[in-house]
Amino acid sequence: MLDQNLFINDYEETKRRLARKKVPVDQIEEVRKAILDRKAFIGEVDGLRAEINEKSKQVGILFQQGKKDEAEEVKSSVPKLKEALAVKEEEFKKIDEKRMQLLLRVPNLPDDGCPNGFSEDCNVVLRMEGYEKSDYEGKEFKPHWEIGQELGIFDAERAAKLSGAMFALLKGDGARLHRALIQFALSINSERNEEILPPHFVRPEMMMGTGTLPKFEADAYRFRDDDLWAIPTGEVPLTNLHAGEILSIEDLPKRYMAYTVCFRREAGSAGKDTRGMQRLHEFHKVELVRLCAPEMVKDEFELLVGDAELPLKMLGLPYRVLDLCGGDVTFSSTRVHDLEVYSPGTKSWLEVSSIGIFSDFQTRRGNSRFRRSEKDKPEFLHSLNGSGLAAPRIWAAIVEHGYQPDGSVRIPEVLVPFMDGQTEIRRL
Repeated sequence: MLDQNLFINDYEETKRRLARKKVPVDQIEEVRKAILDRKAFIGEVDGLRAEINEKSKQVGILFQQGKKDEAEEVKSSVPKLKEALAVKEEEFKKIDEKRMQLLLRVPNLPDDGCPNGFSEDCNVVLRMEGYEKSDYEGKEFKPHWEIGQELGIFDAERAAKLSGAMFALLKGDGARLHRALIQFALSINSERNEEILPPHFVRPEMMMGTGTLPKFEADAYRFRDDDLWAIPTGEVPLTNLHAGEILSIEDLPKRYMAYTVCFRREAGSAGKDTRGMQRLHEFHKVELVRLCAPEMVKDEFELLVGDAELPLKMLGLPYRVLDLCGGDVTFSSTRVHDLEVYSPGTKSWLEVSSIGIFSDFQTRRGNSRFRRSEKDKPEFLHSLNGSGLAAPRIWAAIVEHGYQPDGSVRIPEVLVPFMDGQTEIRRL
């Protein structure tokens, strides 16, 4: 959530930056009006409270002076004032709730360093690793779902029978390869990050804390009887670990990682390729989250991008790093670098990590703060996150790139220890 003072003290600059995310001027003006209305109403409420307090003091003084009749007259006016105050306080709750709901639907301000533009076509490729276009021109590559079915390690039909569309079922070596990927990702990130095994269902406040609610309610799974939500990413529990807490700067930065199952309704998936492991309602990944002081963000971002790139390098997969334009960075983020692996079977680039800077947008919602010293006022933490490894698409890329002329799939060398020495996958 943005600091509401930006809409009062820095309105034109805030409006300019929000325009880069296609936020309508009418929406911005509505937020500003709600903030000003609340401020004015606070004045009215405080005025009534002050009047009640003053009259209560007068009653005491008049009684002390022996002016009983005057005291009773003043005293008789207080109940009506209290009734008026109660009405005003109820009205204030509605005004404040409206302000909050409007603020919650405003995205974070994009960093001025983001490329200009409003769509993925305006994103800038910062670098490519291991990709040569000539390696793929004029050649045909099988998609991972065909290879998986041939080897008996991917079963789309039974997945659909069990759960419907956009679910996956891996068998035998396919399941073992998937498990090896998770173990590998946790292993290479264990030195820098503290591993967390969080709950997969969270309270609505936690979803609101990361910016998932209310904006993306339609894309999330909810258990209405318990008022719990299935996490769409490990970002939700990790970012909220210190919600409502005040940390010491000596404890920063906090670096966490978690392996979780993620659940997404993918309400906007119409028209997108959902075959195989490309887009799923339920998938597994390792998430990396950082909580730090503002001055630590630049260094932590560089480290986080490096941590997310590391498994791709070690697995020998061709990938590229994108700097997302202002109109394509996510709702809660201010700057984003995407990592995409090349899928020869689909002739496309698949996003496998989105590394974002969120400033104090999420921590302001969750009230996660820190102190520089005992004498200093608390400040909001700044948050960053990114996928350490998104298992389904990495699995798909390994199967497609490792496919051999004899129909087998070569297992990347770094995964062999996690596969009990197995170096290839063959149909049994």
